[in-house]
Amino acid sequence: MTVSVIIVSIGAKDYLKLCLNSLLKQSYPPLEIIVIDNSCRPDFFQDMHNLYPSVKFYPSPENLFYAAALNKGIGFCRGDFVLCLNDDLVLDKDFIREALKGFLVDDRVGSVSGKILRSDGKTLDSTGLFLSVWRTAKERGYSQIDRGQFNRNGFVFGASGAAAFYRREMLESIKENGEYFDSDFGMFYEDLDLSWRAHRYGWWAYYLPAALAYHVRGGSFRPDSGIGKAIARKYLNDQLHCGLIKNRYLTILKNESLPSFMLHFIPILIYDLCVWGYVILFRPKVLRLFFGRSFEQLKGKKRKTRLFKKRF
Repeated sequence: MTVSVIIVSIGAKDYLKLCLNSLLKQSYPPLEIIVIDNSCRPDFFQDMHNLYPSVKFYPSPENLFYAAALNKGIGFCRGDFVLCLNDDLVLDKDFIREALKGFLVDDRVGSVSGKILRSDGKTLDSTGLFLSVWRTAKERGYSQIDRGQFNRNGFVFGASGAAAFYRREMLESIKENGEYFDSDFGMFYEDLDLSWRAHRYGWWAYYLPAALAYHVRGGSFRPDSGIGKAIARKYLNDQLHCGLIKNRYLTILKNESLPSFMLHFIPILIYDLCVWGYVILFRPKVLRLFFGRSFEQLKGKKRKTRLFKKRF
């Protein structure tokens, strides 16, 4: 079972060094480690390349954001299994060995999630990705104290994008328009979109709590005051906040069926009223951004949507 690891980095603080150090100590060494460097800083690329000569670095002339950068890395990699990581994440030394066991449960397991804790080692960050009734991405256990309440192996909806392990065969089978992750997402919801699509194609996801990782939630894009805080949107700049809203709509349009949409219409409506009420009262610039470029992007995506089509 050969494993390729792909990390997307913007070069914030020392996150990438800590992440790479944890990978180099794995009891099940990966076939290759690939870093897509979105920092746009030649000095950062050169310094990291000198420090980690065994790692494959691919500098980008512009920030590709998370989804497009992962696509680039997956296109380069050779492993049968692909571990996609945020750079602000550190793996337990047995993470890869333990996580690979999930793929042995069944040939239809296409993605595996481990137990992701915050850097304090006590607070849960994710024990699997789920689709909520609001049609949002729900990280199970998010911000709860770990008391062993999620210590059972089992099936989940998907794997958190912070540390998502994928079967290469699955990625190839669900690829659309030449992309594994939809590059229109940039960042946010790209993991839920892929997980939902995988479900539609008959793939499953599995959770193993013995595969441990530690995540600095928001370390790469939030201000220091917002790192690890539960209400993410409060600490996002206007552009990212707009992207968060837009990408939820993209995910619904691309993956939801009309009967399911009608079943969840009331929770979706309640959630939207809360979101737009907050935006109108406290973040009016997000409203202007959304009805500019983001709204046009949603209209342009209409031809690719599933919501009003009979597919699968």
